[in-house]
Amino acid sequence: MSLTPKENNLSRVKFESMLKTNSEYFFDSIEFEEIIHYYLDSGKNSLAKKAIKLGLKQHPNSVILKLLKAEIYVFDNELDRASVLLKEINAIEPTNEEVYIQQAAIYSKKDEHQKAINSLRIALSFTDETADILAMIGMEHLYLDQFDDARLSFAKCLEVDFEDYSSLYNVIYCFDMQNQHKEAIEYLDNYINKDPYSEVAWHQLGRQHFILDNFEEALRAFDYAVLIDEYFVGGYLEKAKTLENLNRYEEAIENYKATCELDDPTSFAFLRIGECYEKLNLDALAIQYYKKAVHEDPLLDKGWVAIASLKIKQKKYRKALYTINKALEIDDQNSIYWRKYAQINLKLNSYKEAEKAFSKCLTLNDLSLEIWIGLSDVLSFIGEYEAALKNLLKAKTYFYDFAEIEYRLSGLFFKFKNLEKGKFHLENALTIDFEYQTVLKELFIEVYNLEHVQDIIINFKNSSI
Repeated sequence: MSLTPKENNLSRVKFESMLKTNSEYFFDSIEFEEIIHYYLDSGKNSLAKKAIKLGLKQHPNSVILKLLKAEIYVFDNELDRASVLLKEINAIEPTNEEVYIQQAAIYSKKDEHQKAINSLRIALSFTDETADILAMIGMEHLYLDQFDDARLSFAKCLEVDFEDYSSLYNVIYCFDMQNQHKEAIEYLDNYINKDPYSEVAWHQLGRQHFILDNFEEALRAFDYAVLIDEYFVGGYLEKAKTLENLNRYEEAIENYKATCELDDPTSFAFLRIGECYEKLNLDALAIQYYKKAVHEDPLLDKGWVAIASLKIKQKKYRKALYTINKALEIDDQNSIYWRKYAQINLKLNSYKEAEKAFSKCLTLNDLSLEIWIGLSDVLSFIGEYEAALKNLLKAKTYFYDFAEIEYRLSGLFFKFKNLEKGKFHLENALTIDFEYQTVLKELFIEVYNLEHVQDIIINFKNSSI
């Protein structure tokens, strides 16, 4: 029989008083058990150990206290000592399920998850309280990526306790890990038929429909979730995201704002509200909420980038540069941010900085055609033609027979007086896309106006008629 909270508190006060005075008082084994559990739950393991030591001194044959000592050994990773003690307890009480549960914990710590499962199944045969053990078995199956077996274990937990939402989440997690979203929907539909007022089940059903892009069905499910529980922050958040995907931005904003009213405002909600306002072309409100987002979380790089993008749109390039630098201070390994940095510096005629940004993108393995071309054009513009040529020849190993590269190569080779290669690449470019020759005129006007270059273009056009 457990002690009442008042009795437990008195026992604990008495125990702590004893420690301070170096006295020794007598406690029965139940009192020790309650004291030890309190300290373990409070994370005061040193006091728990003292209570176990004194408890076993006064009650040397107490199986419960020995089990608590084994639990401490497991917690401290003293697995061999725990195993020896558990064997002693097992010899005394071979049907005590706690012995097998603790042994399973030892196997799990050693990554011997199948042995842990076997031990837990023995424990299951000796107890009427099956739900906790079934949940442990489910977790061990998860460690082994045995999602079907894990799901069945968690489903059995729900048969014991239909409102065990932790197990419900785990069942759906197993479906998610196997991309079995339709099966998850079927399972949740059956669950809801038995309990139509479960906001958690409706919320999970909405998530599954959202993953499958069934946004109308997802919205219906989230509507039910917040109707059942009007304070369900997660429900409003998922509903807002769904409304965004349905282009219903005003309603999405209302739901994001609801999450801020029901709980502490989050940078994520502010960022999403800002993006909704931007999609509604309400840039002043968008900026206001982007600023709220970075105020709430100064390390939110996406917030700084959102501000930078809007400043670019407004042609406020100095302010855009300030905010993209904030994002890069947080994450300088993101090539998207370096792209924006290059874009802004080009607008500010800071070509060396733009060159640095494009080069950084390449080192980050952003090898898109846009980056190669951007770097080449910047190098050409600042007169580093040889570097521009080397860059384009490297790009050609990734993008063979692209007009964007061929016209630029022809321009550079003609600039270096290499007429043979200039002609070769110009004819290649004209073959790929005749109309795109305007890029040669824009970047290398002096080359474009050369008589022999015009002859190549005219001859190619005439031969194609």
